[in-house]
Amino acid sequence: MQRLSIFLFSALFLGAAGCATSQESGDSAQPPPLAFAQVKAAPDSYKNQTVIWGGEVLSARRLKEGTRIEILQLPLNSSLQPTTELNQSQGRFVALRREFLDPATIPAGTFLTITGEVAGSITLPLDEMEYAYPIVELKTMKVWVRVEDQPVRIRPHMGPGPYWGPYWSPYWRPWPYW
Repeated sequence: MQRLSIFLFSALFLGAAGCATSQESGDSAQPPPLAFAQVKAAPDSYKNQTVIWGGEVLSARRLKEGTRIEILQLPLNSSLQPTTELNQSQGRFVALRREFLDPATIPAGTFLTITGEVAGSITLPLDEMEYAYPIVELKTMKVWVRVEDQPVRIRPHMGPGPYWGPYWSPYWRPWPYW
């Protein structure tokens, strides 16, 4: 009888603790990340909200207020790395870095993942039309190296050495072993 009461008490206690834990985690749940299409449609309504976007650098230019990076938005994979499928892009955006950033360090064609806050929009010429770019105040930036840009690794020759083959082994004996 005593074991039964201890079991019921512990089950009741653990059940109440589980309810409290689920309520706490519901309050601190992170909102879903802002999608590029949402912000592009109304950038001023998302000001000062954090975004994580990625894409391919189209140009970088040093201005009085900082470095302006024009980026072709690309979807991110599970590692937050931009995919290389350019036809999946939903448009362009501008990342603005207030501190000095040499444009030569991020040439056109570089793949980036950026974290920053939405700061409105800017209209700039794009070919023969005006294009409204969402602006992101750049906080962090991850430059991704493409596989084809990495140097080719050539393995050294694996020729005869002290432990290659029976002729150089100190434990080699003629056949048969008896």
